[in-house]
Amino acid sequence: MHPKEFRKTKNGTGHFTNLSLKNCSIYVGIDFMGHDTVNKIINNPKNDCYVLYPSSSSINLNVEYIGKKEKNTVIFLIDSTWPCSRAILTASPNIDALQKVSFTHTKVSHFTFKEQPKDYCLSTIESTLCLLELLNKQKVENIDNKNLKNFLMPFEQMVQYQLSYT
Repeated sequence: MHPKEFRKTKNGTGHFTNLSLKNCSIYVGIDFMGHDTVNKIINNPKNDCYVLYPSSSSINLNVEYIGKKEKNTVIFLIDSTWPCSRAILTASPNIDALQKVSFTHTKVSHFTFKEQPKDYCLSTIESTLCLLELLNKQKVENIDNKNLKNFLMPFEQMVQYQLSYT
């Protein structure tokens, strides 16, 4: 998580994502080259690590599968604005070197009181839901569909609360 996101009130979508997932941790910073925990995760031979970030060489999870049965699939999510996300990857070659994953979607962000830079941009928690749905389909995850359906509920309630004051 970029420090600018972390300093915001604790109702950002990265915080919601962290609270909604069992195996999720927040690491705050820009340069993660010397971050002991991040490097232990990346260098653990039992882990198969990726970073969610669109690029021309990204694995499109809609059509390509990831994960190895004998390894833990670990996906780093960057919670930040697009320009700050790029800054994190530039300052963190250890994360930037990971295979990137992305997805194709037709969803529109429900973060209606916050302007997205492009129509296809989603908040961190919305992107995480797309990711989980695809990993569930690939059998990398085994999440009950009811839980997936309700995954955005806290986020949607926060948006409705914010909109009630406009």
